[in-house]
Amino acid sequence: MGSASKQAAAARRARIEQLRQEEKRRERRNKVIAFTAAGVVLAGMVGGGIWIVTDANSKDDAKKAQAAASASAQAAARQAAAKTDIPGVRTWKNLTFNHVTKKVAYPMTPPVGGDHNPQWLDCEGKVYDKPVPNENAVHSLEHGAVWVTYNGKATPADIKTLSSKVSTTPYSFMSPYPDEKGTVTLSAWGTQLTVDSAKDPRVNQFFLKYVQGPQTREPGASCSDVGVMP
Repeated sequence: MGSASKQAAAARRARIEQLRQEEKRRERRNKVIAFTAAGVVLAGMVGGGIWIVTDANSKDDAKKAQAAASASAQAAARQAAAKTDIPGVRTWKNLTFNHVTKKVAYPMTPPVGGDHNPQWLDCEGKVYDKPVPNENAVHSLEHGAVWVTYNGKATPADIKTLSSKVSTTPYSFMSPYPDEKGTVTLSAWGTQLTVDSAKDPRVNQFFLKYVQGPQTREPGASCSDVGVMP
């Protein structure tokens, strides 16, 4: 092989080696870029996950704080209401509270206390569409419930407003009471208020003061359904 041919072969080998080295450098650069991009994505995912968890925790804490503030405000309102006299409220003292299985002749309509059936009515915000047994209703009053009753003079708007109030208030229940004199009557144990309209501000005052209020003979007793259906 001549000198010129050897030089050309050496030049080709050198060029081939140069191309190989450049290819290796490109592969290394691509790997570095890929690893860097993966790290950025992973960091973003981790950071995003942390943010999502942190944000969820923050929202949960905010809800808990809001619920606590609402409960505190309600407690304060109940304490203030307990000390406030409501105009028109009638009270009865020295009511009996024996358990009986017979009909009871109550001295007031609707009854607010006295001997009553051993079973109470569901009073966890229950709205009944027909009259309920007096004796079972009185037992619910003993547990601290407020009983809302109405006669034929109550308007559809009255019934809707009262139903909404009762259905969102544990320890309350509602039923029609055709024989009562007042349009709307609110009863608690030994306590009663008659109003002409659900818009009367004393309705809310009565609920604040007497739902599980100071008149309750058995505070915290169950108000859930025990199978008594009118």
